[in-house]
Amino acid sequence: MKMKQSANPLLQFPAHRPRRMRRNDWSRRMMQENSLSANNLIYPVFLLDGKNQSEAVVSMPGVNRLSLDLLLPVAQECVDLGIPVLALFPVIDPALKMPDGKESTNPNGLVPKAVRELKKQFPNLGIMTDVALDPYTSHGQDGVLDSAGYILNDETTAILVQQALTQAEAGVDIVAPSDMMDGRIGKIREALEQKDLIHTMIMAYSAKYASAFYGPFRDAVGSAKNLGKADKKTYQMDASNSDEALREIALDISEGADMVMVKPGMPYLDIVRRVKDVFEYPTYAYQVSGEYAMLKAAAQNGWLDHDAVMIESLLAFRRAGADGVLTYFALEAARYLKAKA
Repeated sequence: MKMKQSANPLLQFPAHRPRRMRRNDWSRRMMQENSLSANNLIYPVFLLDGKNQSEAVVSMPGVNRLSLDLLLPVAQECVDLGIPVLALFPVIDPALKMPDGKESTNPNGLVPKAVRELKKQFPNLGIMTDVALDPYTSHGQDGVLDSAGYILNDETTAILVQQALTQAEAGVDIVAPSDMMDGRIGKIREALEQKDLIHTMIMAYSAKYASAFYGPFRDAVGSAKNLGKADKKTYQMDASNSDEALREIALDISEGADMVMVKPGMPYLDIVRRVKDVFEYPTYAYQVSGEYAMLKAAAQNGWLDHDAVMIESLLAFRRAGADGVLTYFALEAARYLKAKA
């Protein structure tokens, strides 16, 4: 297809030579359209019970499950580097996992205890918690099952509301429902208001796809074995759909979400762009475990330049319109950016 030639002579060669502005480092910086800083990063971490516990996540090189005492220095580094938010994902003792995931509502459970201590020691570090049942259920699904194995929406939402309240009462700054149950944002917002927890923010996983890129994460939180060969396609979105994502985003904003998220990240940058263009709302993306693992593995094999692809991938989110990125690269990226400053 032949492109239509511009009517503006200034946009024609040789009057316009785009390479002129690319010749020097300083001129390239002058016309840089997007930037990346530690302010755009959220660091997801895996939390273990006990003390002095550190377990490598084999499928995520460089990532460890940590007990709270070992997580505290990580939180300190986030503060030192200017990373605004630490996101907690629990690794629950299998003995505590039940079909209904009710351990998620325990005020003395792993997550609420960690939140209280982190906010005590780092009051100016934002703490975000996952609102979902899959780390707590014996079957690995994000909700309560009926006799046929179907996820019950409203019954699950009732537990999610209690989970979110438990986390908010512990002092968390952001609750992040990642379950994809219909109507749960409105129910959680209503409950927070009724409890006068008006400052608790909601980051909604609004467009979360039933993706094959989540495998290493499920290994990390211990839900992969429980889930087995089952999938989550009756509640997470179809990878082929784009318009549906906009409807999901609209619903969550109308129900009281302060921020919305697209997950996964790089394979869904078109969704990020559409969401930002249509809603002009705080929009985030999750560079998920599979994305991280691919880049790490390729870099370890010498096939890619680690730092270059790390920063390029994160800039891609910013270029697509994301205000911030949940990424396991957060510490490494923030260190890199600080060294280059």
